Amino acid sequence: MTRSRTVSTASPPAPPAEPGPTGKQNSPRRSRQRARGGASWRDRPMRTITPWLFLLAPLALLVTFTYVPVGNMIYYSFTDWDGVSPDRDYVGTKNYIEIFTRPELFRVFAVSFYYLAASVVQIVIALYFATVLSFDLRFRNLFKGILFFPYLINGVAIGFVFLYFFQDGGTLDSVLSWFGVGADHAWLGSPESANTSMAGVSVWRFTGLNFVLFLGAIQSIPGELYEAAQLDGASRWQQFRHIIAPSIRPVLSLSVILAISGSLSVFEIPYIMTGGATETSTFVIQTVKFAFQFNKTGLASACAVVLLAIILVVTWIQRRLVPDEKVDLV
Repeated sequence: MTRSRTVSTASPPAPPAEPGPTGKQNSPRRSRQRARGGASWRDRPMRTITPWLFLLAPLALLVTFTYVPVGNMIYYSFTDWDGVSPDRDYVGTKNYIEIFTRPELFRVFAVSFYYLAASVVQIVIALYFATVLSFDLRFRNLFKGILFFPYLINGVAIGFVFLYFFQDGGTLDSVLSWFGVGADHAWLGSPESANTSMAGVSVWRFTGLNFVLFLGAIQSIPGELYEAAQLDGASRWQQFRHIIAPSIRPVLSLSVILAISGSLSVFEIPYIMTGGATETSTFVIQTVKFAFQFNKTGLASACAVVLLAIILVVTWIQRRLVPDEKVDLV
């Protein structure tokens, strides 16, 4: 009896895939593709171009509405353009020489100290309420809305509202008369009173912005730190001093930068309420008057460049004196 032999026609098993450079085994298809010298879709130039395609629209808007106007402003600062005529004669550094040889142009920066002091007050108030409302408190969402609401109002509307609020016999005088305080006080009549009143308006308006910044930073702190501090018997002040204050240091530095730049470039509130009268003019109001009242757009552009340079220098000095440190509380 003979035995029949069956010849197997199956192909021999494929050799195991070799591990790739990252320790993972390469698939047979990818190995054959690389063996043929072809590149995968991840290695194609399209992968490099795709992120730039998504950034094309925002970069175009940024260049069109930010860098191009700044470049034009720098160009205008070297001309005698009046803002209307098509003729723009190059005058070199004449506008800058006029700025730095007229001390009265820089005296308006004294008004900025009122707003700088107001910025300190609003940072302290915002930090206090952000700390208090970060804990469990009744109606805290209502208080958050009340504090942030003034920042949502247009600055021109705020200027008109407080113009009637501070006028002689206005809302403030009526309220003070209920408490027996003499009415008919010229709140916007003297430089000290007017600048102090408008600085107080800026406190009311911009406290909400700093409040939101501080509140977001405080709420990002891990809750385990508060639990550990409470187990150790730490008070609220100790939690603020050793947990909250170190963690919000970068945000506090940002608020200081915004406060300094904002106090140097105040415009809406004093322009609407006094128009720069009674020694309440700021550097920006002065620049606007050069451009649209005296038709000296070249000189106004030079003033804007000088103000931009001052803000950049002050910001650089502040960053050098108080550098950002990496906060690691966990």
